[in-house]
Amino acid sequence: MSRTRLVALDVDGTLMSYDGVISAEVRAGVAALVEAGVHVVVATGRAVHSATRVAADLGLTTGYVVASNGAVTARLDPDEPGGYALVRTVTFDPGPALRTLALELPDALFAVEDLGVGFLVSQPFPPNELTGEQTVATLDELAAAPATRVVVRAPDSTPEEFHALVERVGLREVTYAVGWSAWLDLTPGGVTKASALEDVRRELGVEPYETLALGDGENDVEMLRWAACGVAMGHASDVVRSAADEVTGTIEDDGAVEVLRRVLR
Repeated sequence: MSRTRLVALDVDGTLMSYDGVISAEVRAGVAALVEAGVHVVVATGRAVHSATRVAADLGLTTGYVVASNGAVTARLDPDEPGGYALVRTVTFDPGPALRTLALELPDALFAVEDLGVGFLVSQPFPPNELTGEQTVATLDELAAAPATRVVVRAPDSTPEEFHALVERVGLREVTYAVGWSAWLDLTPGGVTKASALEDVRRELGVEPYETLALGDGENDVEMLRWAACGVAMGHASDVVRSAADEVTGTIEDDGAVEVLRRVLR
């Protein structure tokens, strides 16, 4: 029987509840995997400064973190400032997307990731929606430098409207993932959690059939398809569930726990 040697874990809605809580059972499951020699990789849409803090909160001090939906990969190292070192970053020119979306969504909020610090924002975002420092900037300033990730927040839009808008304006040079009803992430074209995890897998010398991934959002679809065993959370949408090999319990059920325990068995 093959053994799982790399487990990729989404954070929000998977390991962490929507009010920011990671249960003791999840922490214990992650610790047990590490103790057993399994590579546990946090793979999230969060920026690297936030993703690495989650990893530290889980007790992970070595290994890899995939952040910004695959645009940033970091190696955990307690001897480095902040506890990590950047391994790989992929950027794109955010200008065309920002200017196009600003015309289509004049009331939207825009944020461009300021790597390792926080975000440059068109206006301050509501509390707890972005991590790190927020620096207000003009649209031209937001568009001035290559970016790993752009966030668009438009509370009056739905995911369906966001999908239609992206198709209509032809943002083909970026990969996008629609989150909750008012949220759109843009990352460099072809970059996903899966593309970053494939690099990590090769670096660690793990075989493709030794991988498992767990997630709940549209930005997890490629990751679930990439893994030998992709597991969707029970509350995930039909799109996400159909990309997975199986479905576990919801975040309210702490559905991640059974998956973590099963890897050990």
